[in-house]
Amino acid sequence: MDEQQRIQIASAFIQELEAKEKHHTMADQVAEPTLENAYLVQDSFIDLMIERGEQIVGWKVALTSKAMQEFCGVDPPLAGAVFASRVHPSPFQVSLDDHRHLGLECEIAVKLGTDLDLKDSPHTKESIRSAIDKCYPAFELIEDRDADYDQLNPFDSVSENAWNAGVVLGSPFVSWQDLDLVNTPTVLEVKGEVLGSGQTGDALGHPFEAVAWLANHLNGRGRSLRAGEFVMTGSTVITYFPQVADQVKFSVGGHGSVELTCS
Repeated sequence: MDEQQRIQIASAFIQELEAKEKHHTMADQVAEPTLENAYLVQDSFIDLMIERGEQIVGWKVALTSKAMQEFCGVDPPLAGAVFASRVHPSPFQVSLDDHRHLGLECEIAVKLGTDLDLKDSPHTKESIRSAIDKCYPAFELIEDRDADYDQLNPFDSVSENAWNAGVVLGSPFVSWQDLDLVNTPTVLEVKGEVLGSGQTGDALGHPFEAVAWLANHLNGRGRSLRAGEFVMTGSTVITYFPQVADQVKFSVGGHGSVELTCS
């Protein structure tokens, strides 16, 4: 793919996203719709967003379960950027009219206290532990634009920035070092009713595995995770598509929670 084609696809995605148009594949516009080319389009998307005044403050890791990887036809997880204007504190009110088809994912967000550079790679769950500053309960907002999941092409998921539409962060856990990040129960409630549950280790076995994978992935793209940035490490509960007047809460044991309402 040449630079002009990458920019054209990224620009078209931004225009369609803002117009809330129904999702359709752009993979048929590319001679080789590989993940490598998809990340080149994502890089162009990131550049365009930065030109518009955005700032990267975090990253997301998607498809962190083997079942979802098989469902979407990819082996590795996928990555996307999170921009400053899309990060909100809990409790947060989201307007569904601002989206075509909004989904919520229940995750552990991990904030870095130091950079994870190429010189220190390959990064592992153990090697990055000293770089962790804070951990949070969090919602990721997902915009799938009514995509047909049976026809979903991994090229689209990556080039469309892994569908990130925002993040809601709860208060950081008082002491993440004392939190079992593998077996602690996670619970999704809507209007007080439990609709989903899991464990903190349901995404890649441990949230830090997702951080290490992302650090290595970004290093391979000439980028690095930076101190102060956070990582959305993957959903521990099934994706929920909210309705107007929903009150949604995600809890991590008795250690903390994040909340939003839908209007």
